[in-house]
Amino acid sequence: MVKVIIYTGLSLSFDEAKSILDSNGDIEVIYKRPIKRGDLIHDIKENPDIIGIIDGVFHQNSAVGHREILDVMKRGIKVFGASSMGALRASELDSLGMEGIGYCYNEYASGNITSDDDVAVMLDSETLESLSVPLISMDYVFTNAVGENIITPDEKEELIRITKETYYPKRNYAKTLSESGLNENKKAKLVDFIRTSKDIKKEDAKELILHIKKLIE
Repeated sequence: MVKVIIYTGLSLSFDEAKSILDSNGDIEVIYKRPIKRGDLIHDIKENPDIIGIIDGVFHQNSAVGHREILDVMKRGIKVFGASSMGALRASELDSLGMEGIGYCYNEYASGNITSDDDVAVMLDSETLESLSVPLISMDYVFTNAVGENIITPDEKEELIRITKETYYPKRNYAKTLSESGLNENKKAKLVDFIRTSKDIKKEDAKELILHIKKLIE
C-alpha cells in the first residue's frame, strides 16, 4: 500500500483532484486543505510515502517552513511541489531533493519571479474559493494575449504595472482593465480571451497529481 498526502483545495478542488488520482486497493490518497506551518509535523504521523504540496497559506497563518520539508525528506518521504506554495518551496529546495513541477515552479526556479506575492490569493477560508486572481496567472494570460496580437507589449506592461500596484486580495481582471488605458474594443477582445484562457495554477496542480499517479501506478 502506497500512501499519498496532497495539500490542495484552492488551485484544484478536492473533487477535481480525486478525478485524477483517488484511493484504490493499492493506493491511499489523502487530500488536505492548504498547508500551513506545523501541518507536516502532525501529518507525517500518518506515515505517507509521498507528499504533494500545491496550495499553502501565505499571510493568514505562518507558511510551511523549509526545515519542516527538509525533515520530512530526511525520513525518505518524497516531496513534490507545484502551482502555488508548492512551486515556491520547490524552487528553494530543489537542490536538496524536493521536486518541482510545472510552469509556476519553472518561473521561480529560473528567477523570472521571486516573491510569494506572485502566487498569493485571497481565499474564503470555509469554501476555499479564490476571491482574487494571482499575479502569475494574469501575467501568463497577458503574455499569451500579446502572442495573439490582442494587446501590444507596451499595453501588457501597463496592465502588469497596475496589477503589481494592487494589493493581492484586491487583484482581479476587472479592476486592472478598468484602470488601464485600453480602448473599449480592445478591452472586450481581451475579456473574451481571458474567459477562454487556461488557469495555469490549476494546470500545474493537475500536472503534479498526474506525475505522482505515473510514479506509483
